[in-house]
Amino acid sequence: MSSELPIAPPGHRSGFVAIVGRPNVGKSTLLNRIVGRKIAIVTPKPQTTRRRLIGIKTLPHAQMLFIDTPGIHRPRDVMNERMVDQAKQALREADAVVWLVDAVRPLDDADREIAALLQPLAPRVVAAVNKIDAGPKPRLLPLMNEVAALLPGCELIPISALTGENVEVLLRAVEALLPEGPLYYPADDLTDEPVRAIAAEIIREKVMLETRDEIPYAVAVTIDSFEEKREKSLVVIKATIHVERESQKPIVIGHGGKRIKAIGQAARAEIEQLVDARVFLELFVRVQPDWTKQVARLREFGM
Repeated sequence: MSSELPIAPPGHRSGFVAIVGRPNVGKSTLLNRIVGRKIAIVTPKPQTTRRRLIGIKTLPHAQMLFIDTPGIHRPRDVMNERMVDQAKQALREADAVVWLVDAVRPLDDADREIAALLQPLAPRVVAAVNKIDAGPKPRLLPLMNEVAALLPGCELIPISALTGENVEVLLRAVEALLPEGPLYYPADDLTDEPVRAIAAEIIREKVMLETRDEIPYAVAVTIDSFEEKREKSLVVIKATIHVERESQKPIVIGHGGKRIKAIGQAARAEIEQLVDARVFLELFVRVQPDWTKQVARLREFGM
């Protein structure tokens, strides 16, 4: 954060906005749409987001610090417990909340539990019914009525995080909920996340996409070294892909190393866009037995 921020204009609003919802409703897609750049990884798999991530949206009279959170669900292990705790912590810190609901799927018990959790915050909540580009139109109005009944007093807006439809309307509604406050970050900042942390997440995304259902959640990525060689416009990155079992290591590597090569190529291309330089990426695979059940390992991996 810069120590010399410009003075905010009179009436300027600012604050934290938690984006919450059940897994796979499009929270990370919405965050990327809001900031105008991919800072959060996205896959078709639920619970891709494991930790909170701040995206910064600066408008002429407001600065909104959106917190992307893991999906709220019933945890089945230590890792999931920590993910849900992070989402609930974001709610405690938030000045406003965007509750994201999936327009394609019917409301379920998870949605109802989230609504109950948000009940005390209802005047500060905007319920956004997402994926209206994909959901059946006749279903939309009854679904919105169901959402309104679950959380009376909140504003309700149908949106598409994928196409951007009504996202500006959502931003105006959120801005109106924020208190008057200063600029916390320079206007051109999009996130407070270090570049190396985003690079690690990009690599994890590519592992999840390449391995599909073979290693659903037993993957973590750490950056071992991140060296910028400015004179060569080159960034040299060494990273380790951590798996839980010996049997998972050859799945990541693939026959003759083809899969890890594909992971590296896809990740490198995206990281090059992030750092605006050529990237040399070296990947290693390491077995960390049962790391998803160990608090010390989860902390080491940023969860």
